[in-house]
Amino acid sequence: MESLEALAPAKINLFLHVIGRRQDGYHLIESLVSFADIGDKLTLEPGPRASLEIDGPFSEGLDAGDGNLVLRAVRAFIAVHGPAITGRFCLTKNLPIAAGIGGGSSDAAAALRLLARANHVPVESGLLTDAAATLGADVPVCLDPTAPRLMQGIGHELGNRLYGRRYPALLVNPGIPVETRAVFSQVGLIEGQRYVASLQNAITTFDPLIGTRNDLEEAAIGLAPDIRACLDALAASKGNLIARMSGSGATCFAIFDSRADAKAASQALKAAHPGWWIVPCHIKVPD
Repeated sequence: MESLEALAPAKINLFLHVIGRRQDGYHLIESLVSFADIGDKLTLEPGPRASLEIDGPFSEGLDAGDGNLVLRAVRAFIAVHGPAITGRFCLTKNLPIAAGIGGGSSDAAAALRLLARANHVPVESGLLTDAAATLGADVPVCLDPTAPRLMQGIGHELGNRLYGRRYPALLVNPGIPVETRAVFSQVGLIEGQRYVASLQNAITTFDPLIGTRNDLEEAAIGLAPDIRACLDALAASKGNLIARMSGSGATCFAIFDSRADAKAASQALKAAHPGWWIVPCHIKVPD
């Protein structure tokens, strides 16, 4: 069987509202998720035994052992499917680690999609959904990165696929990893309490996202103040429609109305901040 390949795209939280907290400590959220057209690359050479190799610009320090989400996805697939063709995975890590763009979750979802192809299982099969649900809150939404959708609860409750326009965009990370658990711990909700966001955090004139926000921005900036510098730099870029943090940070994004403005902003930011990770892309935003 020929080798198979999948893109594990960056997951972008267009908005993220924290709406409560369960007794077990998990926060309840409502988030509109879309995907950039850039990400990690995962290949699979089908065979009888699973293994993993990792390369790429953000591969340093990553463990390719059993705890990696790609190999955990293999075990989750076998648990719901039974004996299966697996093989040698190679992950090219193009996305920064602990960056709020779902890199590990997207890698796991890509692994499940490749295993489905190798074993002739329909991608839309409930088997993949069952396997994804055991791997983390963000993995189910990453199974189908072709369209935006709403995720609720702890992330496993998914809305219908949404359609809209592809916008030029920039992803910017100041080079600081931010632990998701640490950010959520700063939100400080108790069971049954509802998060109250600052008005400043909710202001946007971008029609599809008016009245929305990322409720984790303030907590993440408290842990990594350079996130504020990213947001300010993106907000000051000509032609930007919205500048916001994705997930729990530290990656921020800006959406532009024109490719020319996005390109100019990318060049200016790279010149001003050579140490930042700055990547042009496209993101689909529902109408």
